[in-house]
Amino acid sequence: MIIFIGCLLGACVAFATDEGGYRLVWEDNFDGTKLDNCNWTIETFGDGAGNHELQFYREENVSVGREPVTGESCLVITARREQYRDRQFTSGRIISRDKFTFQYGKIEARIRLPRTADGLWPAFWLMGNDITEVGWPRCGEIDILEMGHANGIRQGLQSRFFNGACHWAAGWEDAPHAYCAQDHTADYDLQDGFHLYTLVWDKDSLRMYCDLDRNPQAAPYFTLDISNRSDDKAPGYYFHKPVFVLFNLAVGGDFPAIWDADGITALNEQNDYEACMYVDYVRVYQQVVND
Repeated sequence: MIIFIGCLLGACVAFATDEGGYRLVWEDNFDGTKLDNCNWTIETFGDGAGNHELQFYREENVSVGREPVTGESCLVITARREQYRDRQFTSGRIISRDKFTFQYGKIEARIRLPRTADGLWPAFWLMGNDITEVGWPRCGEIDILEMGHANGIRQGLQSRFFNGACHWAAGWEDAPHAYCAQDHTADYDLQDGFHLYTLVWDKDSLRMYCDLDRNPQAAPYFTLDISNRSDDKAPGYYFHKPVFVLFNLAVGGDFPAIWDADGITALNEQNDYEACMYVDYVRVYQQVVND
């Protein structure tokens, strides 16, 4: 028999399976009428998130609803051009910190990205669940998907240019912190519908893929060797511990290199001054163990 022992938040749970490979251990399909608060916390703040972002994150910008083209039930994060407190934009951000964490395995999310044009910055990412104890970047950050970078804008590739990245360092005093970012230009429009973004994480490496469901032989768009754990300068020192999941839709900031509301062309009159990021599902798998 093949037994999987899942190292998830709260307990180790055993699953029996007849097949090798990966076993589904957690998922959120965003069904129903509201976000499951057993899995997620909606964050609310407007301090720029350390990246000089222009939005205020509000609960009102996070919902569960139907994607209008396919009718899929989804997490919906809506960015709006609207005045709120001292900000000219609002948006949403959810995290699974202290509610769901995992270490190693495979995580995937099926996402329909908004038209980022100039200024939107959607992201699907992970952070070490020890962030409240050790801070950032010592907690480690894994960015599975980011879109809307200044280089894509400059090249006119907003709908195809995306990246994966990792950030780490022993503490703020080590600024500039260590990071590895690898960008990729897809052969097709990634803002035309749903696409699958996947991280495969084991004791040796982090590897990220786009649309493995359509092309199982796809090469990774990001890889990082984490086998070296020798000291706190090595990336492996930071990426062997439980992480939590984040989804957000930022407006402006350092990533798109737009720090003024006038530069945000994505939220205009043509689309009623708003744009949505739809997440059909997020799923976590871990490898079975032969016993």
